[in-house]
Amino acid sequence: MKDHRQGGHRPHTGVWTGRATNRFQWLLALIGAACMALGIVLAVDSAWTTGVAPLAMAVVGCIAAGLLVLFGTLAFVHVALRVDEDHLEVRCGHMGLPRRRIPLSHVAGADFVAHVTPRHWGGWGYRWRPEKGTAVVVRRGEGVILRLWDGHTFTVTVDDAEAAVNVIRDRLRPRKPGTNH
Repeated sequence: MKDHRQGGHRPHTGVWTGRATNRFQWLLALIGAACMALGIVLAVDSAWTTGVAPLAMAVVGCIAAGLLVLFGTLAFVHVALRVDEDHLEVRCGHMGLPRRRIPLSHVAGADFVAHVTPRHWGGWGYRWRPEKGTAVVVRRGEGVILRLWDGHTFTVTVDDAEAAVNVIRDRLRPRKPGTNH
């Protein structure tokens, strides 16, 4: 993850972007696709002899489970973090959904955490736990914890999280009038 500067602006006006990817999610997506394929095969070429209702239930069940697993996992194959001058934005999956945009004016502080695990959050994905706050966890490893002014926290797994924390902290520092930093 790199600090991308746009148009030669000074570092505080650049945009920092980072990502985290979970290749294991692709395996789960394939399992979802296989469930859908099984449902289609049952619907098209079935020697089901126990009646139409059980066949329809099996077809609908396979396709529904397959869609749920497929789209549920593809949404969290990766996460992208973008920090600009005024906001932090988290986008999940290839379509960028779910998405969360947090104004930096709502952030009291940022901390680096070396080890975030899906187990601590109840799995992969967009998670909420009353005692921990909200998180986007796509893989185990380093992450950023935002402490928000309303008392909540927001955690996101991202590669080079320490650099992200440094950029966020730099942008949270009050600027002196007449300076560019």
